[in-house]
Amino acid sequence: MNPHNIPSPASFNHRCPVQLRFNDVDILGHVNNTVYFSFYDTGKAQYFRAVRRGKMDFRKVETVIANINCAYINSIYYGEDIELLTRCEVIKDKSFILLQMLRERNTGEVKSICETVMVSIDTETHKAVPVPEDWRHDLQLYEGRDLSRPAGSEV
Repeated sequence: MNPHNIPSPASFNHRCPVQLRFNDVDILGHVNNTVYFSFYDTGKAQYFRAVRRGKMDFRKVETVIANINCAYINSIYYGEDIELLTRCEVIKDKSFILLQMLRERNTGEVKSICETVMVSIDTETHKAVPVPEDWRHDLQLYEGRDLSRPAGSEV
């Protein structure tokens, strides 16, 4: 993930506001780096709820995080109007990649970018399994494009 190659916010279909809490701020006056992952997790849950159109059962584990990379670009300060953008980059055989961006809504200043590899699993064997067809369908329908190739690779 290259933080200098920042995607256009227009390329994200999902946006949600981020509520900054006073206890998110550290002694330096900005949001602590560990809190970003909580923001990203909340964004994933809201994204999945939108993508699955009410068919998401959070009591049933179908995907897990296999890898997460976060680039801190600019500090977030208490009182800023932060929004979280999420999109699916690509679907592979047993995994899919999400890209998320935290930015100041009014200025557009990008604060952080996160790339997460989600793996489909069988909860009994704890082994990776192919991404279910209904997930593939719903992700592609929501994103409005073929997700077998990474975003931006269309010719």
